[in-house]
Amino acid sequence: MEDKWKVVLLGDGGVGKTALCWQFVRGRFTYDPTIEDSFRKHTLVDTQMCALEIFDTAGHDFAVPLREECMRMGDGFVLVYSVDSRRSFEQIRGFYEDIGRVKHPSNPVFILVANKMDMRNEIQVSHGEGLQLAAQYNCQFVETTAKSQKCTSLHPQPESSLWSECTGCVVT
Repeated sequence: MEDKWKVVLLGDGGVGKTALCWQFVRGRFTYDPTIEDSFRKHTLVDTQMCALEIFDTAGHDFAVPLREECMRMGDGFVLVYSVDSRRSFEQIRGFYEDIGRVKHPSNPVFILVANKMDMRNEIQVSHGEGLQLAAQYNCQFVETTAKSQKCTSLHPQPESSLWSECTGCVVT
């Protein structure tokens, strides 16, 4: 018997949520902006088979009703910002507060993801700022790039990938 989990990706438009999903589900990088999409994948987490349903939400204001419906269904949340966009980092607080409002009184699981680490020359949000926000939200922090799916975290593992980090945080 496998566990079933609903994971919701939230973040401003253009931060790479869809690219992260494509990398995880299909094993390739693509840029394909979306309004709303969902992906399914069976994966092994801590020796347990899990069926993940991943909701890739739009980061734009016009998609709020769809995004809130995904929040209601979600078991875990991946808050994504782009390190080359200060605005996307500042938007995370609003997504976090929306989840708290929609999921109240439950205590949902979060992971904070800094995407586009390959944009080293254009970084607007420091590693320390990401760590500080993750500490404030009491969640794990991961830095990655959807292009290669390589990441680092507070607890890096050999050849760690974003999704092994995310699914491990959400499922356990």
